[in-house]
Amino acid sequence: MYGEKPFGAVLRDLRQRGRLTIEELAEASGVSVRAIGDMERGRSRVPQRRTVVALAEGLGLADAEREALLAVGRAARPTRAVAAAGTTVPPRTVGDFTGREPELALLREAAERARAGLGASVSVVSGPPGCGKTTLALKAAAELAAEFPDGCFVVDLHGVEGPVDTEEALLKLLKALGVSDRRLAKEDARGRAGLLRALLSDRRCLVVLDNARDEAQVRPLLPGGGRSLVLVTSRRPLTGLEDVDRLTLSGMARDEAVELLRRILGEERADAEAEAVVRVTELCGRLPLALRVAGNWLTVRSGWSVDHLVRRLADEERRLGALAAGDVRVEAAFELSYRQLSVQAARMLRLLSLVPGPDMTAAYGAALTATGVFEAEDVMEELVEAGLLQATFTGRYQLHDLLRLFARARLGLEDEPGEREAADDRLRTWLLETAVVAGRWYKPKYGAPPSSWQGLIPLESAEEARTWLQSEGPAWLAALRGAAHKGEHTRVVETSYAMEWFCDLWVHWGHWPEVFRLGGEAAAALDDPYLRAFHLNCYSWALNTCEQRYREAVDMAAEGLEHARRARDVHQQAAALMHAASAHRQLGDVQAVMDAALASVELSEGAGLHEVWPQAVRLYGSSLRLLGRAEEALTQHKRVITFLDAPDCPLSRHIADIYRAHTTQALGLDCAALGRWREAVDHYRSAQIQSSRVGIPHREAEQLLALGEALIELGSTEEARYWLLQALSLGDAADAKELKAARKLLDTLPAQRAALSRS
Repeated sequence: MYGEKPFGAVLRDLRQRGRLTIEELAEASGVSVRAIGDMERGRSRVPQRRTVVALAEGLGLADAEREALLAVGRAARPTRAVAAAGTTVPPRTVGDFTGREPELALLREAAERARAGLGASVSVVSGPPGCGKTTLALKAAAELAAEFPDGCFVVDLHGVEGPVDTEEALLKLLKALGVSDRRLAKEDARGRAGLLRALLSDRRCLVVLDNARDEAQVRPLLPGGGRSLVLVTSRRPLTGLEDVDRLTLSGMARDEAVELLRRILGEERADAEAEAVVRVTELCGRLPLALRVAGNWLTVRSGWSVDHLVRRLADEERRLGALAAGDVRVEAAFELSYRQLSVQAARMLRLLSLVPGPDMTAAYGAALTATGVFEAEDVMEELVEAGLLQATFTGRYQLHDLLRLFARARLGLEDEPGEREAADDRLRTWLLETAVVAGRWYKPKYGAPPSSWQGLIPLESAEEARTWLQSEGPAWLAALRGAAHKGEHTRVVETSYAMEWFCDLWVHWGHWPEVFRLGGEAAAALDDPYLRAFHLNCYSWALNTCEQRYREAVDMAAEGLEHARRARDVHQQAAALMHAASAHRQLGDVQAVMDAALASVELSEGAGLHEVWPQAVRLYGSSLRLLGRAEEALTQHKRVITFLDAPDCPLSRHIADIYRAHTTQALGLDCAALGRWREAVDHYRSAQIQSSRVGIPHREAEQLLALGEALIELGSTEEARYWLLQALSLGDAADAKELKAARKLLDTLPAQRAALSRS
């Protein structure tokens, strides 16, 4: 189309035809004014393909003209040569190389096995763009070169863009190994590959095959055994290669990332803004390439503070653009891999940027693309192969933070807003519908999902439901927020309503107040007094139990009672009074506890509200004990146990088990108040066993603490020590105040007998 014109002349003609100034083309393409001017005057080399693509987009070229311009660029670009460096030219390494000690140790072990002729003689180092594969391989080669006396060779295969032909790389390696042109002329491609294998098997060489595209490119370059070592780096894991060691890189550890920035900036400057340096490493996702670019920026701009760079990187929409220094751009590294993806994989990557959580399963991909799980998994595995998605040992996938930003930017550029919104709706709908079905496993009158339900993941047991709700908590919570923001009130209410009984199993999640607050706001928008009462009562529970905001919990329960009366719903009236009693107990207002609990007992007993009555009676009994009437309290709590143990108990097993654990603990407190310590110990131990079986560790901590106190009263200090240590072992699953009390009590105990006997 453009004949034999040089690239610069073609570019100038196209710009003038489009009536664009150099400045206007620069703004439209993102290529600098100076670079465009130098290209048009023939003063600079022909740009890389990505720059030509950007210019074509800025010029608004049709497909045919765009391809023609790319062809002119390819024709003018000089042929890439393969560099093979022998031992006389040691591999260039980065002077401030930091960390990666475990990975270097593995490569040293591979070198030892190769020298001994044991195990695989090939190690594949793979990972996402910018994770430091080449840097690691060259560092290892520099360290190990002296141990391979027959030569150290580094070959850049340029696998991501303009891959070197395998035959060309083969010839260069054979020549570097001393094979004459005359000998090479006698061999065909298969013969040359065999000759290379034989030479590497007979000699002790170290070969770095950097930036491999795929298995086919490197397979003829690998030894068949012997004592040479070949290090292959690739964005792909090259899973088709047999009998190789594999090393997968990702972002650096936090301390390594900080140390790398300290070395680039200088310790004095870095330590002066230590917190900002840590923040930069996190904003860079601890990706070595991004850290290098950020460090170089600060080195060149010595007048910038590190905190100034933090502010620039904090803007997600501009972060990738800010991570560029000279001709090194983090975004460009991602772009090269992205352009090699199939249409389906590229779309999947863009849509995965919508996932709100830190990781995902194949079901997320299926929901986003409206496909089956296995089909989505196949496409996501292509992304893993391309180094753009990481697969974990738990069967989940992770998308690096910077790759997420890249994918989100491509989504905005390549997909219509309607398609993005539709995918987002599909994901939100799936997350919340699944959360509802999972939550209902624990809700009376629901249980297992109906036979008509067909989800993307199995929910065949309450345990599977619990596991899904907890592992996908960040995602379905984000979906709930999104639904609330979009005014999807019915969906919000349905989701929070389903969590009524599951929330007891995950008290320390930290988000239950928000869940029930959003549900209450949605119920208000629907002007449904029953749903408002329900959610205000649950909100009161969350404020009381999860956040210890007792006065606010009392206020929410009072508001819940008001709406329950408006709805004429006795159940929610009784529940509101019961939640008020629970919060008053924490505030130490015993008379208020008794009044609210007794009112709840009378309402629930008269209306046959089996889900509220046991809890109300337990609270009423507790108020009696606090007023010094422990025998009466014991009688009330035994009534609850008798009800729960009845063969025709109307409660579900899950709810009955929770109430039994709570009430058995109350029986222990009653016996302790009466000085009947042995009975108290038995009740506490029974309650702890029940709580452990149900899976409510915050209650276990309370019960173990009380058990320890009772055993101390009995003089059984060693047994008390054991159970108090068991309470501490619950860690974050327990409430901090119980853990603190257990530690304090342990400190009061005498030294263990074994320790005393040794002294």
